[in-house]
This record gives sequence, C-alpha cells and structure tokens, in this order.
Amino acid sequence: MRAKHRTKASPHPPKPAASAELATGSTAPRADQTLSIAAAIGLQIRALRKRQDLTAADLAHQAGLSAGMLSKIETGSVSASLESLESLARALNVPLTTFFAAYEERSDCSYVPAGKGVTFDRGGTKVGPKYQLLGHSLSGDIVVEPYLITLSNEAEPYPVFQHAGVEFIYMLTGAVTYRHADKTYPLRPGDSLMFDSSAPHGPEELTKLPMTYLSIIIYMRD
Repeated sequence: MRAKHRTKASPHPPKPAASAELATGSTAPRADQTLSIAAAIGLQIRALRKRQDLTAADLAHQAGLSAGMLSKIETGSVSASLESLESLARALNVPLTTFFAAYEERSDCSYVPAGKGVTFDRGGTKVGPKYQLLGHSLSGDIVVEPYLITLSNEAEPYPVFQHAGVEFIYMLTGAVTYRHADKTYPLRPGDSLMFDSSAPHGPEELTKLPMTYLSIIIYMRD
C-alpha cells in the first residue's frame, strides 16, 4: 500500500501580497505622512497669503524678502530662518505660532478611558439627558464633540434642540422616535441618523427607556 504524503503545516500563516498603498474606506484625501515642518509652515504661509488676497510679490515686498525666497519657503524647499518667519508674521499680521498650526494639528489626539468622560446634564427638560463627553478637538478650524447620551426612565421628550453644525446619531440601547425639522424617524439599536443640527431636533417619543446613543456634533470653530 502506497503511503500518503502529508505536507507539514507551516507554523506561520502566509503573508498577504504587498500592496502599494493601504487605505480605509473613507473618501477623505490622503494625508501625506512624510510632510516636513518646513513644508507644513510653507503651506500655512501660502494659505494665509491667499486668505488676505495678497500676491506672492506683495507679501515678499512687505516682509523684505525676495520673491524667489518666498516661493521656496511656501513650497517647503528651504527651512526659513526665524528672522524671515518673524518678518512674514508681521506682514501677515498674525502671531508667529500660527505658522506651526498645520504641523501641530497632525499629532492631535484625545484619549478618554472608559467611564472617564466629562459628564453633565443639558437643560431644557425637568429630567434631561445625561451627556458624557468622549473626546474633544485640540486645534484646527473644525470642532468635533462626541457624546455618549443617556436618557433615564424619568426622562422627558424634548424635540426642539437647535445648534450650529452637523450631528450624527448612532443608537446603542432603547428605542425612540426622533424628530428632525418636520419629519420623525424610529430609531432602534444599530440605527443611525445624520442631519443639519440648525433645524429643531430631538427625542419626540421615548419608546423604550433607559436609552443610550452616540451623538457626534461637528461645527466650525469661532
């Protein structure tokens, strides 16, 4: 009888084929992880110049720099001296630290251990929802506020919240009929809702309490 040949299993799983680029499912533009501080400063100076409707020649003249040097600074091909940055800050009428904002924002991180979020009650009802802030934006033009919201058995409907920005809701437990403007939506665990939060909104019918949901509010910083 011919013996069967068995291939010894490898203790290590095969490695996936190398990919030129790994990405998430998001459609957000790819961030350049190799952006140097010189390039980040250059991008910030260029953005400030355009925001003030200045040509490169205008800014270079006001800062006492050559047009060629300003071009190299804006493209990040040279590291500007402190004296040059101070001159550009005066010409643009901004603090010197403004130039470093684009670089510093790349390392922002807010960590909140389980149960350690800042907790507070929002007014509007006798027994309002309990808000637990799960993180916060440290810098930048956009503010992101993620909350874990809990409505107890004594909670009351309140469908007239209004504030700036966009809000995203993801139901975790309980059930509610949630109003936004002139429409209502039944929400159960796993359901989500995203809307313009400048329109009146909030829980209209508290179907099953207690109830918890994740609320993420996004708006422009003043």
